[in-house]
Amino acid sequence: MITLSNGHSFEYMVASGALGFFGEGWPWDKPFIWLDQLKPALFTIVAKTVTYLPRKGNLRWYWPFGCIKFLKGGTLNAVGLRNKGYAWWLRKFRQGKGSKLSLIASIFSEADDAPLELACMAFLFNQLSIVGIEINAFCPNTPGGVFKNTKRIIRSCEEVKKVTHYPLLLKLSVVHDIDEILPNIKGIIQGISINSVPWRVIFPNRRSPLEQFGGGGVSGKIAQPFTWGFVKQLVDKTDIPVIGPSVWDFSDIERLRNIGAKAISFGSIFLRYPWRPTAFVKKDMRKNQALEI
Repeated sequence: MITLSNGHSFEYMVASGALGFFGEGWPWDKPFIWLDQLKPALFTIVAKTVTYLPRKGNLRWYWPFGCIKFLKGGTLNAVGLRNKGYAWWLRKFRQGKGSKLSLIASIFSEADDAPLELACMAFLFNQLSIVGIEINAFCPNTPGGVFKNTKRIIRSCEEVKKVTHYPLLLKLSVVHDIDEILPNIKGIIQGISINSVPWRVIFPNRRSPLEQFGGGGVSGKIAQPFTWGFVKQLVDKTDIPVIGPSVWDFSDIERLRNIGAKAISFGSIFLRYPWRPTAFVKKDMRKNQALEI
């Protein structure tokens, strides 16, 4: 369980974008929501990441799986942060989209003045009924990987903290230099989430089926040796709560807790098995209630 400075507590999280921009699911999720097999209200949901200006990315609505490939025990995606910009997101949220859910906004910038651009977005979110803001420090599908620059990540956290009253989360990647980052974000960041793993990290000698999009990011069971190893490193090096990713089977929840994760994140599993996260959470809650009796 993670309790943020505003009093919001959560144990189960939806990773950024897994249920769309407002936590209400993608079109293919709707039948499962109608059948009560997918219950967004059970989770604290991180919205799909937005940028200051609209971003075309690689996702095309007429061919959504052109930048997504299913792997054995996981998913490869190169969506590329397609979005209509923070102003659009702000307007839609104020119109009621996602306002009944526990929603965390997610922001990203690859601009030269990224820390200030992120701070501008965060400041304009101040009047919303969200529960926090996640700074997405690296997208595996963006050219150049600007946010691998640790000083820029640290400064971004500092600048956003200056202008917002919301608790901040930081989304890191296994490629980041956490020895430099972690000491400098203590007291600023209240939770660390973990991004998908760049294809080239897991398969250094194999060409990605999404090579035309930069290779993409791998998530799910196939990524566990990397993301769970990263969880262990983070837990050993900081007391900032870590959110455990890459859940694929029910047993993964307890395994993540055993290595120090304080909350559990569900990401690409929603794409492959939309009903599983809700079923897992309900089962876990029943198990915990039985232990308390």
